Amino acid sequence: MLIIGLTGGIASGKSTITRLFNAHGIGHVDADQVARDIVAPGEPVLTQLVERYGQHLLLPDGTLDRAALRTVIFEDPAERRWVEALMHPAIRQHMFEQVARQPEPYTLLVVPLLFETGLDQQVDRVLVIDIPEALQRTRLKARDHSSDAQIEAILNAQLTRTERLARADDVIDNSLALGDPALAQRVAELDHHYRQLAKQSR
Repeated sequence: MLIIGLTGGIASGKSTITRLFNAHGIGHVDADQVARDIVAPGEPVLTQLVERYGQHLLLPDGTLDRAALRTVIFEDPAERRWVEALMHPAIRQHMFEQVARQPEPYTLLVVPLLFETGLDQQVDRVLVIDIPEALQRTRLKARDHSSDAQIEAILNAQLTRTERLARADDVIDNSLALGDPALAQRVAELDHHYRQLAKQSR
């Protein structure tokens, strides 16, 4: 199975590009969804989070208050490292279990922090979804209503745009308007390329 690591800065449009690949019959495993799955009520990771930070980390229905956890980890780098050390191994295990069940010829492993977590070493190629930082900030503010301070903390926790691009095998410019035919064309070109690579790797 050829594994393409799809990554990009926050609010770069990874989900949009993933859906365009899905339209070509390509499956994906989403690290963010796996991260939600492992903190569902009754899961061991959620239990450990509550033991460390208290019941205020839970919403009335018993699910994780993700905003409360985000506040904790972006205000204290030491706590962010503790949470990452807890969650990342569990996410990694669940992700690759799902990858093994994906249909051929290739699959997308969608991971926002692909380089930061070392998962780029576990994939065959890296596809970076790229947008200018100014557009990234605008989209993030509109989507999550984040404060300037939160946006700075989030961006500082990720590789810079320059560093991501330097380590990419392939790049999609996602600053184009949604629905722009050039975007779909670029995905179609990469889909063809990856199918050829998958054939060669068999």
